[in-house]
Amino acid sequence: MTTEDDRALWSQAAGGSAHAFGVLFDRHAKAVYNHCFRLTASWAEAEDHLQATFLLAWRKRDDVRLERESALPWLLTVATNVVRNEQRSLTRRLKNLRRVGEERPVPDHADRVAERLDDQRQMKDLLDAVAGLPRNEREALALCVWSGVSYADAAAVLGITEGSVRARVSKAKSKLQQHRELVHTGEDR
Repeated sequence: MTTEDDRALWSQAAGGSAHAFGVLFDRHAKAVYNHCFRLTASWAEAEDHLQATFLLAWRKRDDVRLERESALPWLLTVATNVVRNEQRSLTRRLKNLRRVGEERPVPDHADRVAERLDDQRQMKDLLDAVAGLPRNEREALALCVWSGVSYADAAAVLGITEGSVRARVSKAKSKLQQHRELVHTGEDR
């Protein structure tokens, strides 16, 4: 395991080092994966978005210069945009499918699948509640509470003061009291 910071690894990756990029992937994949789950309430979609995020990062490695020591805040921002783009595409596809008719999904009764579906249902309920929050509070909650980004790093990514980030997180938590357990913990996989 390398002890180099993300900025040095990113620079090496921009120079063509697949190994350095692999170290960045190993270092941040779990956090990006869980962030994507929390935005979609689907483990399968989170896997797809994780792959898309790192593929985009690989493609942009020559153009992006990390401003902070950690690549995680930038990767989480990329992941958020990947999820938003996919959700817009999905909305368009569903609209087109409704014209043709819907297919019923075939249920899988394996224990693991049931657990994942329960996770997704709970996360969907929470996302429905979170959807009622102002966008700035949703972003601060997703970065700081769900993905463990420091208030300082979130402030840098969002372009606001650390105090503003703390205030947004506090407001979001107080508005989501009935979902307190999911807001504050959320199981990582």
